[in-house]
Amino acid sequence: MKQAGDTVPRWNVIACGGWVVLSGKRSALLASACLVPFALDVPAQAQDVAQSHPATQPASGQVRHRAAHPSQHRSGTVPVASGGTIEAIRIKGNERIETGTILSYLVVQAGEPFNQEQLDRSLKTLYATGLFRDVTLHRDGGTLLVTVIENPIVNRISFEGNHAAKDEDIRKEIGLRPRAVYTSETASRDRQKILDLYAQKGRYAVTVTPQIIRLSHNRVDVIFQITEGELTLIQKVSFVGNKAFSEARLAQVITSKQSAWYRFFSSSDEYNPDRVKYDAELLRRFYLRNGYVDFTVADSTAELSPDRKSFYVTFTINEGPRYRIGHIEVKSSLRHVTSESLRPLIALYEHQWYDGDDIQHVAEGLQDRLQATGQPFASVKPEIARNTDNHTVDLLFDVSDGPRVYVDRIDINGNTITQDHVIRRQFDFAEGDPFTPAQQRRSKQSLQDLGFFNSVTIDTAPGSAPDRVNVNANISEKPTGQITLGGGYSTDAGVLGNAGIRQSNLVGTGIDASLTGTVAQYENQVDLSITDPYFLGRNMVAGIDLFDIQTEGNSSSVQNYYETRIGATARIGYAFNRYLSQSWNYSLIHRNVNNVYSAASIYVQAEHGTSNLSQVGTTLAYDRRDSRSAPHKGYIITAGVDVAGLGGNEKYVRTKIDTSYYIPLDYLTGNHDWTISLKAGAGYLADYGGGRQDIVDNFYLGGDNLRGFYDGGVGPYSKPTNQHLATDALGGRFIYTQSTQLNFPLPLSPDLGLSGRYFVDVGGLSGSRVLNNIPNPSGDAILGNNLRPRVGTGVGVSWKSPFGLINVDLGLPVVKQNSDKQQVFRFGFGSQF
Repeated sequence: MKQAGDTVPRWNVIACGGWVVLSGKRSALLASACLVPFALDVPAQAQDVAQSHPATQPASGQVRHRAAHPSQHRSGTVPVASGGTIEAIRIKGNERIETGTILSYLVVQAGEPFNQEQLDRSLKTLYATGLFRDVTLHRDGGTLLVTVIENPIVNRISFEGNHAAKDEDIRKEIGLRPRAVYTSETASRDRQKILDLYAQKGRYAVTVTPQIIRLSHNRVDVIFQITEGELTLIQKVSFVGNKAFSEARLAQVITSKQSAWYRFFSSSDEYNPDRVKYDAELLRRFYLRNGYVDFTVADSTAELSPDRKSFYVTFTINEGPRYRIGHIEVKSSLRHVTSESLRPLIALYEHQWYDGDDIQHVAEGLQDRLQATGQPFASVKPEIARNTDNHTVDLLFDVSDGPRVYVDRIDINGNTITQDHVIRRQFDFAEGDPFTPAQQRRSKQSLQDLGFFNSVTIDTAPGSAPDRVNVNANISEKPTGQITLGGGYSTDAGVLGNAGIRQSNLVGTGIDASLTGTVAQYENQVDLSITDPYFLGRNMVAGIDLFDIQTEGNSSSVQNYYETRIGATARIGYAFNRYLSQSWNYSLIHRNVNNVYSAASIYVQAEHGTSNLSQVGTTLAYDRRDSRSAPHKGYIITAGVDVAGLGGNEKYVRTKIDTSYYIPLDYLTGNHDWTISLKAGAGYLADYGGGRQDIVDNFYLGGDNLRGFYDGGVGPYSKPTNQHLATDALGGRFIYTQSTQLNFPLPLSPDLGLSGRYFVDVGGLSGSRVLNNIPNPSGDAILGNNLRPRVGTGVGVSWKSPFGLINVDLGLPVVKQNSDKQQVFRFGFGSQF
């Protein structure tokens, strides 16, 4: 009869004709013997662990085999009468372990007296080895009988029911190994390690049941039966003690998010204790940026719901008062560098709100400038002094000469693909050069920006002398090849699809090579591009582009012809310093204008045919933005010139200058996502030497550079006197543009990747430029040839979707002319996925 506390056996053993078939999931397991039904139980310790773990429950059917610890096995401690001498010690039951090995573990030896305390110690010592499942001591006259039952050997380890964690990942965590000794304690510890592994994956409702199957020769198969359950998500994130900022604002600061239907592409709503610790640090940084110097996170707790399916995360904070900057002083102990000369370089002012990040950036910028101007070991340390009475913070920038340290050796580890020289050229230093923490920081960032590695660490170790260090770069490679497929829609090209292959680290050389193709409703394009970021091993970027582009006119455009461009562009660029760079390019392009609409004006009709463009150009850029991909503050100025006429049919000089300035609004909004961008540009095209003056080389206004109007919808155009339906954009010689844009976050979860903008665009285009061989315009007049400004204003939304960047703009022309073509809705789709 089944007694209370008995467990349900996992394996049913049926004796049949000399073979034993075990029914269950592993029905193929056979043994050539006739056995009686039996069931093995996991140790009681494993059940205890299950009960104590906050995310698991003891599972029914857990099994327990014989006690494996002296505190649980009292039947082996048979009282032995004290007195007399141990004449001999006899070992019984050992099959795999040598008798001499067992004797070496005993505290008592032959020739010593029978002593109950020493015998108990011997018993515990044998159990502590983990080699035995049972040990019995018995006295037979002057002989001490030691009977042992050995723990089995692990034959195989398997996992069942795991989907969120791979077998190989679990094997790395557990301690059991094939051909190792099996003990219940090890199984229980491994069970806990598996639970911890799943906890890192946001699964706290998981149950793990270790089970064993006995085999011949005292071997066992170990099976970890895993029931993963559902993801444990964050149901609610709360803040206690916040007064200056709302819960909604603080929720934007942290990375842990409340579960929502739209977070199916994100893991931010999965509970992770390490992430919660990181969130506490993010809160601290956020408050320091906003002047709360005394801010602390008193506690961050996570409570598991009774159904073990969700967490409630609570941050208890102490904000303290908000501080402004008081006195600002500079103390310099560098030779030939006075405090007075450094003070104008500190872009901080009294009475502005304290910003810890801004102060650190000022110190780092000042240190970088000193190191770049003949003070390689200059160190700038900001020190603060609180004045709690008037809530101000006095700043002192201590400028001194840091320790003189030089690079002894650079070691690179972990690069299995990328060649050493590709990594070394990212360092700001070489062997024998001065070494500073700023160089270490910049070099690490440069390696990360390559995009070749999963992780990058740069550490130092003592060198051959006290003033020497060895620099160790440890990297982890990641795949750099990409195959992309895409599809979408844009206002200019219509419905589109594309495919491409790219290798950004070709055979470990750092060369970027790609082949892409786009098929669209109004445009087809094929591009082959190769770029070497360190041409000839120098600080030069060189590359070549081969392309075939075919564009078609459409009902929504002002291009009433088809155009094919086949050509190549060679590029080379170099940097003078961290901010100033220059690039050169040479293009040779064969153009073919065809399928000209019959209703097009004489100026467009005359374009029919082929022409060749041979053009050399250069661009000079001064870039002080904080980020090239998503600038928040700083500015960039670019000036370029293109000269056509080194062969080909075109002879012109085209100049263009553009500038952008970014103003952060953090101080007003307390949010890093608010930015004002001011952009302006101007260009002029001048002919010389009697070139063709094709309209395809002119400047065009509208679309991206003037929202609210079609591409080419503003400026000189031709509309013949016969009143045909086509309006032909002709472009112009002189163009100017200006755009003011406010970027702001939308009142939605940042996980959605949505951001908004409000813009005001201004622009003008004039200076008609058409083929110089048209004998008689036949009355086709050129209209709209003036520089009067057009203005468009509106709002837009950008979505960083899993499939690429999607831009939607709604623009209204508020200052326009009757001839301008308006475009209220503009849509662009980033097509890679």
